[in-house]
Amino acid sequence: MKPIIGVTASMETDKAYYSVANRNVKAILAAGGIPIILPYYMEQAEINQISDRIDGLYATGGYDIDPILFGEEPHPQLGTIIPERDQAELALMKIMLEKKKPILGVCRGSQILNIAAGGDMYQDIYSQINKNLLQHSQKAPFDYCSHFVEVKEGTLLHHLTGKSKFRINSFHHQANRAVPDGFQVSGKASDGIIEAIESKIHPFVLGLQWHPEALINERDDPSLKIYQGFIKACREH
Repeated sequence: MKPIIGVTASMETDKAYYSVANRNVKAILAAGGIPIILPYYMEQAEINQISDRIDGLYATGGYDIDPILFGEEPHPQLGTIIPERDQAELALMKIMLEKKKPILGVCRGSQILNIAAGGDMYQDIYSQINKNLLQHSQKAPFDYCSHFVEVKEGTLLHHLTGKSKFRINSFHHQANRAVPDGFQVSGKASDGIIEAIESKIHPFVLGLQWHPEALINERDDPSLKIYQGFIKACREH
């Protein structure tokens, strides 16, 4: 049977509807999973029940994250936040970590994963890091790879992709900063920005700062291998 993958959705400030980019759904389907879009506004008992039913969690991109969740007040460059999404996603992420179920987070999803595990993040890399940085919010099309990620050998990311360096797309102004105990940085950009984190104690918990879901149809791109590895872990769990 194909594993059931819970997919987190975005939401606008009027909270009128949920939205998930079709490329996220297609990526899970292409890798052999069944995506189910998850709701917010749940009680803890309902979150617990969902965590029992899904085989893995796929945390997608979206708006900025409320800095109160990692002990800071809003920076002037902080963008839109949706507190309801933050709270629900954080609660679900924590229980999935506790149950050691597979998690794949992309962009914002990588950041909320890091916070759930006890790490923190930059609210705005360009104003909080005092050195020249790459263009991390590219002006190129979504499916274009604009800069490289350097992958640490021996990591899950290295195992999945078989590559020590490859190009990625980039659409963010926030990024992970301190990684908690039990986690490691498995990928960085040439300017030092963290591009990938992963657990050292869970079978499959991986956060990617880029959007691999937009790249799975590109020739020789490792993105599909990442999703296939995620679905395989969900099936085995």
